[in-house]
Amino acid sequence: MSGIFITLEGGDGAGKSTQAELLGAWLEARGHEVVRTREPGGTRLGVEIRRLLLHGGEEVGEVDPRAEALLYAADRAQHVARVVRPALERGAVVVQDRYIDSSLAYQGAGRVLDVVDVRRISEWATEGLRPALTVLLDLDPADAAARLESRGGTDRLESEADDFHRAVRAGFLGLAEADPHRFLVLDAAQPPEDLNAAVIARVAPLLTAL
Repeated sequence: MSGIFITLEGGDGAGKSTQAELLGAWLEARGHEVVRTREPGGTRLGVEIRRLLLHGGEEVGEVDPRAEALLYAADRAQHVARVVRPALERGAVVVQDRYIDSSLAYQGAGRVLDVVDVRRISEWATEGLRPALTVLLDLDPADAAARLESRGGTDRLESEADDFHRAVRAGFLGLAEADPHRFLVLDAAQPPEDLNAAVIARVAPLLTAL
């Protein structure tokens, strides 16, 4: 595959969508095909999985943590097969909001499932596809909660207890510490333009391979 796979990770409210938009615009201005996408919800099947997982409410009732992990993996398998891998094969830059690291942090650390098991099902689902770069936007959960409150309305995961979000943050930071060459960790409390500059500085050298 000749394209570049870039993922953005972090807790809810960290600003991933803003940074994905800014990075995508910078790449397109330099003539690159950019595929901006997200998990869950990057395919027609994924849209339905996202609705059930995040907004299903009484329709689905309480979701067992293992069922949750498997549904995210199912979304991921479809998404990689139908969107991500084809884009990379034609030389595009894929800028994606969430990937396997989110499952490891949310279902592994947050739901206290075995991280090895969570990683195994996602790597099987994606046939081992790994990002060239993962940008982790790190934000204190209290600050994230304030951002979400000002935005109005929360989904099922966003409304979890503080302990859950602290565990998720620790999970993300642990993943970054274990794989420093892939991760770029940024303080998401910084102004968006400063974060964008730091992301571009890390992405620019990757473009020489295109």
